[in-house]
Amino acid sequence: MANNHLEDNVLLQEFRVPATREKGFTGIIKKYQERLYWHIRRLVINHEDANDVLQNVFIKIWHGLENFREDARLYTWLYRIATNESLSFLEQKKRKRAVPIENESTMADALKAEKDFDPNKIEWKLQMAIQQLPEKQRLVFNLRYYDEMPYEEMSRVLDTSEGALKASYHHAVKKIEDFILNH
Repeated sequence: MANNHLEDNVLLQEFRVPATREKGFTGIIKKYQERLYWHIRRLVINHEDANDVLQNVFIKIWHGLENFREDARLYTWLYRIATNESLSFLEQKKRKRAVPIENESTMADALKAEKDFDPNKIEWKLQMAIQQLPEKQRLVFNLRYYDEMPYEEMSRVLDTSEGALKASYHHAVKKIEDFILNH
């Protein structure tokens, strides 16, 4: 992990020098693009939507990176931006449709529209179960289960206490288990 942080420092230094700014930014994008994409994709479901949100995230990173004070790790800062952009996107989508985002049919329908969807496979059952969760629990579950983010780090990304995050994760796991057992 220390090596990872060291590499981030090099990329940030490159970004801060006008002559190597694009090289530093490209390095950051290459390093984090796939992880950010899948984090976003698990929240917004649809591939095209995830790509749109990711492009907005990159724009925000480009504009905000100069003021990044390194009081958090770069990874944490990037995840916070990606999370906020994803939630903003979902909020806009909800307003356009005037349908609550927790409405399971909206997210479940998007999932069922995926070309490889098979409701009998456990990974798809898991995805369907995740879509039944309230937004906050879904977010906490995804960060912990897929990104294996420690609660301490998650607390900084989501600006929520570790205890509340642990409770959200516990509730999410129970709901997912119930869904999988009963569907």
